[in-house]
Amino acid sequence: MQVKGKEINICVFASGAGSNARKIWDYFNNHPYIHLSLIISNKPNAPVLQMATLYDIPTATICRKDFLQPANLLKLLKHHAIDMIVLAGFLWLLPKELIASYPEKIINIHPSLLPKFGGKGMYGMNVHRAVKNSGEKESGITIHFVNEEYDKGSIIFQYSCPIETADTPETISKKVQALEHLHFPKVLEILANKILKEQP
Repeated sequence: MQVKGKEINICVFASGAGSNARKIWDYFNNHPYIHLSLIISNKPNAPVLQMATLYDIPTATICRKDFLQPANLLKLLKHHAIDMIVLAGFLWLLPKELIASYPEKIINIHPSLLPKFGGKGMYGMNVHRAVKNSGEKESGITIHFVNEEYDKGSIIFQYSCPIETADTPETISKKVQALEHLHFPKVLEILANKILKEQP
């Protein structure tokens, strides 16, 4: 239940098309106190920025230098009163200063059942090809807190889907993406409410 006068502002970091960002927007659009307030990308031409413009969501792009020395980034997040950061297809490893400023308030979604098929370079179709080539009988999603290593933060939520013999990396991708779209916003809402309760 909302504490009167308090709100949670979410910032999404994304590098690509932004399908998860769109689902987060759809889920929280018109929410009484949880808002998608900012989208940041490391790619100026990322389609996620076009989506944000369509929905009138403030955006920013960031270069590698400003990301690795994040004083200006932290000022931007403070300006938008960001309470929680969500990584949705964002491919850079976060600097320790940013992680320290948002302890257990930075959340990533990964398209496999971690700790399997995680780590540097394991994203998107790279994951689904590896899953298929390994002969795994299931895959799924992992939602986890972010720490200073790729895909090593504490796991918050996992959900699996079966892999059939006839599945290809492309069909596995579709199965996993459906799970992402279904579960990610709901888990974020639970986490946002937890943050809200902890605010002074």
